Amino acid sequence: MKSILLQGHEQSIMQIKYNHEEDLLFIVAKDPIINEWYLVNDERLGTYMGHTGAVWCVDADWDTKHVLTGPADNSCHFWDCETGKELALLKTNSAVCTCGFDFGDNIIIFSTDRMGYQCFVSFFDLRDPRQIDSNEPYMKIPFNDSKITSAIWGPLGECIIADHESGELNQ
Repeated sequence: MKSILLQGHEQSIMQIKYNHEEDLLFIVAKDPIINEWYLVNDERLGTYMGHTGAVWCVDADWDTKHVLTGPADNSCHFWDCETGKELALLKTNSAVCTCGFDFGDNIIIFSTDRMGYQCFVSFFDLRDPRQIDSNEPYMKIPFNDSKITSAIWGPLGECIIADHESGELNQ
């Protein structure tokens, strides 16, 4: 295993995510910068600019065409990976804690923090541009007791597995 030094953040790192081919690495931190690294030669390919606060989570779709980020600025950002252009901005009532693509890259999820509001997991179908344009997910699951700290898609994208601040695990 080779060790590498990745610089580019001024605050604590929140999440590190490989793409599926494991040649790209996305890093988010408690600053508004998302860094993308090419691991073959340890070169920083670029940064995604557009957040105004800490970025809690990041995910790339299967073929690394798109990137999803969840910051503390009450929004979820959908990016073109190659150009770094923001394709969509989904507004929320509170910070986004987790985000992810399903295995078919058709559905995105993200969960929100409490911050005076009820926590939700929102589901958007990328095949329906009206959902993105209207900022209305096709499904929204409320969580009353404890905020979600991490969430991933289950086998074959049939469910999500969510970990809560209380230590509880839900499917």
